[in-house]
Amino acid sequence: MTRVLSGIQPTGDVHLGNYLGALRQWAIDQHDADAFYCAVDLHAVTIQQDPEQLRSATLGTMATLVSVGLDPEVCTLFVQSHVPQHTELSWLLECTVSLGELRRMTQFKDKAARAEGGDQRGDHVSAGLFTYPALMAADILIYDADRVPVGDDQRQHLELTRDVAQRFNSRYGDTFVIPDAAIPTVGARVMDLQNPTAKMSKSSESPQGSVGIFEDPAHVARKFTRAVTDSESEVRYDPEVKPGVSNLLSILGAATGRSAADAAASYSQYGVLKTDTADAVIAMLEPIKAKKAELDADPAELARIIAVGADKAEAVACVTVARAKEAMGFLPKQPQPKVSA
Repeated sequence: MTRVLSGIQPTGDVHLGNYLGALRQWAIDQHDADAFYCAVDLHAVTIQQDPEQLRSATLGTMATLVSVGLDPEVCTLFVQSHVPQHTELSWLLECTVSLGELRRMTQFKDKAARAEGGDQRGDHVSAGLFTYPALMAADILIYDADRVPVGDDQRQHLELTRDVAQRFNSRYGDTFVIPDAAIPTVGARVMDLQNPTAKMSKSSESPQGSVGIFEDPAHVARKFTRAVTDSESEVRYDPEVKPGVSNLLSILGAATGRSAADAAASYSQYGVLKTDTADAVIAMLEPIKAKKAELDADPAELARIIAVGADKAEAVACVTVARAKEAMGFLPKQPQPKVSA
């Protein structure tokens, strides 16, 4: 069976773009693959985090993953930092990847530029921003993942992972599975409602442009009513000429199981399109909110799910790290002989 892996950072509220672009597909994939999903809290600390907020956000993210349909009885659902082999393998891969490869990472250059401009907490540029692609590669390779669902902004990191794995295998022998990217095709890129040329983001400068999946339905409806469109009146799917309208059609189509072009055929006015899109989104999110409320009322069950997932993930990760260390020539740790009474 194909093995799939993906993760989400426990920072900010999970929004509609996260759900339609990734999480909903994860819930589908878990039934067709050996799926591993995690809250990547180690990645979150590449910028400074408040400890209590990070703990709370990690719990909230795990509850969210269960709420959107990930079944801990079907997939392996865990917190990244609960599996210490991630950081161990990351060091081995840091010693495999080149300085030039890390310097070419677009996300590092963008984030470092923002940090140096005062857009990060404490104006501090962490070395982790530079080296974290090695950790991301470890996240993937440690579970022998065949397929990794990634957005367009993560394709460069996936390609680096493939390069590092191939280099390691060439130097030390066949050790890692070479993963392939899986790019979602429907609802893969939900845009900001106020700036439809930019992707919906947790860190959006305009909170009116982003829709949280647990947001009050009245707020959701208001945001769609105020969504930016254009000065024309024709409803058609044309992302280049009509990005705002096309974004609404894409969201409506994803929420109702239609293509954006098919959805467009039903409308001649922007107002009705906005209302119907809001209604479809609210209806789609309602069972997710109900499941989240159920988990919030039973913290012991969430703690159990997290603990079981960590044990399942570590059982696989231990084997991969041992294989990599043996390939590189590390001296294996020998068990201590038992002392007779």
